[in-house]
Amino acid sequence: MTPPDKSTSKRARVLFVCTHNSARSQMAEGFLRHHASDGFEARSAGTEPGALHPLAVQVMADSGIDISGQRAKSVDAFLEEPFDYVVTVCDDANESCPVFPNASHRLHWSFPDPSRAEGTPEERLAAFRSVRGAIRARVEEFLSSALSEGDHSNDSRR
Repeated sequence: MTPPDKSTSKRARVLFVCTHNSARSQMAEGFLRHHASDGFEARSAGTEPGALHPLAVQVMADSGIDISGQRAKSVDAFLEEPFDYVVTVCDDANESCPVFPNASHRLHWSFPDPSRAEGTPEERLAAFRSVRGAIRARVEEFLSSALSEGDHSNDSRR
């Protein structure tokens, strides 16, 4: 894939997948939309979709990104769509993610599930903030790489 060209109407399509599509994939979608909506089309889905986690909404809002309008969706809704990248963001989804026949690249980024964090409300919020920071850094790295290299076919994290 070549980097998105603003002079054309084609934007690179990216699907982020996790198990419940409640936090990690939603945050990744939010960051990609926020940082590169002119060059990328971001979507997210879950292998067993649940509901958008309120703490994911809160920590993203703390970063100035509103994901409150996003909703959990099943990967089944996207199986036949073309994607430049399908990115699993949790190990369970990586194991159970179906094959996307129209995807150019499959990547895996492993992040812990913040919704499994236990403790006080402050400790649980800290877990979401930590994962949010890791996702932000990985999305920014992905964007930097896409713009400088243009092709992730040799990405060792697939």
